[in-house]
Amino acid sequence: MAKHGKRIQYYLKVQSSSGAEKYISKKQIKTIRTYLQKSYNEKALKLVSREIQVLEKFAERYCDNLEAVRCLYSDLPDEMKAFIDPIDVTDEDYVRSWMNIPFESKAFQDMETWYVTDRKERVRSKSELNIANALNRVNIPYKYECPLELRKGITIYPDFTILNPIHRKIYYWEHRGMMDDREYAKHAVARIKDYGRGGIMLGRELIITEETANTPLGSDEIARVIKTYFQS
Repeated sequence: MAKHGKRIQYYLKVQSSSGAEKYISKKQIKTIRTYLQKSYNEKALKLVSREIQVLEKFAERYCDNLEAVRCLYSDLPDEMKAFIDPIDVTDEDYVRSWMNIPFESKAFQDMETWYVTDRKERVRSKSELNIANALNRVNIPYKYECPLELRKGITIYPDFTILNPIHRKIYYWEHRGMMDDREYAKHAVARIKDYGRGGIMLGRELIITEETANTPLGSDEIARVIKTYFQS
């Protein structure tokens, strides 16, 4: 580009040893736009690339420092930990502390069918057994039928209360195993509304899987849920 008085003229550098330039008429608007946009993009890409490098270095230092802060407490003897309120802890200590919070699950009735998970706990269905064992295999911490107070006077027992160990976020996984039963389905819909009124939204903190007698819950579906919510 060259400025002559109030006029601007555009030239395209020709790839040659002479460094000659080819004049582009203002009538060639598309050509001018193409090359100006290309030049702008190249300059912007260089600046953004530099910014990315700076951010990557910062993130690396931040992660190193964060891990050092977490280990500062976690590396202490248990006797000393009892006297300290830490700023942060390692993921392992966070999970351990969460798992050690005591709770009283819903009681099993006499003659009720139950199944034993790999963690030697009782669950009420084969599908819940498969979910529990799938979570356990990939070391996702969970609690079975841990009481949850949605609001004053309303306490429910989600099938699974699960901690995402990466983001330290709690999810609730309800499996609805008899959706071809009208009364069961009616209760299941009401439960979702209870969750919503308690601020726990389907697709956000609330996970729902379903099955009927003819469409059982598959291991592939369980794996997809785990990968989507707890491994990303």
